[in-house]
Amino acid sequence: MSERGLAHDGTIAREGVLDRVPAAFTPVVEAARTRITETFDSARLHSAYIYGSIPRGTATPGVSDLDLQLALHHEPTEADRADARAIEAALDRAFPQIDGVGILLTSTRALLSDLERHDAGFFIACLCTPLLGADLAERLPRYRPTALLARETNGDLALALQRWHTRAAEAATDADRRTLCRVVARRIVRTGFTLIMPRWGGWTSDLNESAELFGRYYPERVDQMRIASATGSTPSADTAVLSMLIDDLGPWLAAEYTVVHGEKAPRP
Repeated sequence: MSERGLAHDGTIAREGVLDRVPAAFTPVVEAARTRITETFDSARLHSAYIYGSIPRGTATPGVSDLDLQLALHHEPTEADRADARAIEAALDRAFPQIDGVGILLTSTRALLSDLERHDAGFFIACLCTPLLGADLAERLPRYRPTALLARETNGDLALALQRWHTRAAEAATDADRRTLCRVVARRIVRTGFTLIMPRWGGWTSDLNESAELFGRYYPERVDQMRIASATGSTPSADTAVLSMLIDDLGPWLAAEYTVVHGEKAPRP
């Protein structure tokens, strides 16, 4: 992998490897594999993946969360979601080195569809590390840091802003505001990075690096993006920070994104 996250042929390299999992998180990953296997049989589960800081080797005990993606043979049902929530709760209780567990459920049909080729498909092929089952990446293309990839991964920020405004109005506690601030900040930093990704010509998921790379092209907004990066790692309950993200930086970023890359293809 090059310094810009690319393979030798210029395509985006898969960023995670199980061999990079820090020792403190090895029992977490093994327990996740066991619980998924015990809960989801082969009639339901096609494959399972881990993503985020743990397979990238950058996880911090007591701070990092465990992120999992399950690819199902069918569209997720309420029973599937209930089983996933049970796994999340059990793992979160059992391992103090993780701060929360999140499991995404998606059908193989959706992950391999033309509509999701440069969004969910890219996510599986480049950002997810195989944990169980046959790797869907073998049925997906190799990806390059193009405007098409930028548009389809993060070209719908305006829709997210609408949801965040509603959640911010409903947030009743500091814990609610910290949770929302973390989600918002991470998404904004990643959108800021993919805005400039084709110009920079590479890929990174590191929040700090993403903010600094963004600042090379938009120095007038870099201080705000640095706050977003810091907040994505250490969430704040400060309403002023949340307001800056969803009322100022976010709307500007969504508008600039549309000008540069266009809007993401609508989903049904």
